[in-house]
Amino acid sequence: MFSLEGQKVLVVGIANAQSIAYGCARAFRAQGAELAVTWLNARAEPHVRPLAEELGATIKLPLDVTAPGQMEDVFEEIGRKWGRIDTILHSIAFAPKADLHGRVIDSSAEGFGQAMDISVHSFLRMIRMAEPLMPEGGTCLSVSFFGSTRVVRHYNIMGPVKAALESSVRYAAAELGEKGIRVHALSPGPLATRAASGIDHFDDLLSEAANRAPTHMLATIDDIGAMAAFLASREASNLTGGVHDIDGGYSITA
Repeated sequence: MFSLEGQKVLVVGIANAQSIAYGCARAFRAQGAELAVTWLNARAEPHVRPLAEELGATIKLPLDVTAPGQMEDVFEEIGRKWGRIDTILHSIAFAPKADLHGRVIDSSAEGFGQAMDISVHSFLRMIRMAEPLMPEGGTCLSVSFFGSTRVVRHYNIMGPVKAALESSVRYAAAELGEKGIRVHALSPGPLATRAASGIDHFDDLLSEAANRAPTHMLATIDDIGAMAAFLASREASNLTGGVHDIDGGYSITA
């Protein structure tokens, strides 16, 4: 029904073949998009570069959003090689372990700030750098979780952080709508990724989600990729500011 043929897409956040970002990258590529793929650092490169090459990515670079100048380098290369960008996917989040595993009210100012900077503000910085490369509009996507709007045991500090991300999506969508730039959050239910493994008792959450979801199935990275690809398409040009649940209906249950 839709195609991304000719689109230029930046994918940030692939860690391995189980990553949400990889599922999205695979869907973008299947619909005809050309990809730019980043990895966190030299330790991550051997795991991510082969996936980027498998996807035929034409731009492959490191990107640690906390490293001064690295994000600028990525967008400079995109501008030099492509001259524009149509879609960005931001699929990164982080909180220091001590803050992630403790009570929200006990979180350190430093840890809370770091979680907000990497998980939220880096998305806003990415949008700001993409904006001049989207003269005819585009799509900016990030990844949230329903722990943003309700208390999920052991999700802790990431609940407020994801709430801030979703609010940022709405404000960015309002600010950029007249330029044809759309902003969304993808909100999958619990699924087994390396990032999620840092959450205490995550196996219990996976089991509960499968039991409670009306479909009795967990989301897959391909489910998330399908939604991401649709939102990046021309057919979704009048959709913006949304938080899109991809969870087999888990988020509608009590």
